[in-house]
Amino acid sequence: MHVYCPCPLPPTGQMNLSMAEMAPDEVELEMEMARIQRLRELLVRRESELRFMMDDIQLCKDIMALKQELRKIVAVPEKEKNKKHRQKEEELIQKIQKLVEKRDFLVDDAEVERLREQEEDKEMAEFLRLKLTPLDKLARVAQSESFHRSPAPSLTHTHS
Repeated sequence: MHVYCPCPLPPTGQMNLSMAEMAPDEVELEMEMARIQRLRELLVRRESELRFMMDDIQLCKDIMALKQELRKIVAVPEKEKNKKHRQKEEELIQKIQKLVEKRDFLVDDAEVERLREQEEDKEMAEFLRLKLTPLDKLARVAQSESFHRSPAPSLTHTHS
């Protein structure tokens, strides 16, 4: 039975590379994984920042709308205001106050998050420095060894 394989096979005698020789170096894999993890963290942070910005924009819009409504009520001369006007005015002031407090909390939370991220960045930089320094030295040693391993000169005699 013949099984079709879409991958071309090398000619006989040329298949002397092992899988380990063809696979990326372990150091390179670790470095790539660290880069991917860092990128993921940055994207998650950016998403969080964008959500904060959206929430902040919405709160500001809500506050502005309530203030606009309050201005209309405040513009009514005091002699013309009835109990309903005064209740609405008080209600709007309370709503604005709650939204401002909510926004203050959101801003404070964003600042705490920013400081936490700064601390994480410092810790990650230190971790990578400690982790990659030995790997970098190892890579340099391996590169140096491969440089010094040159093929032995051929000792063939020629007859003249």
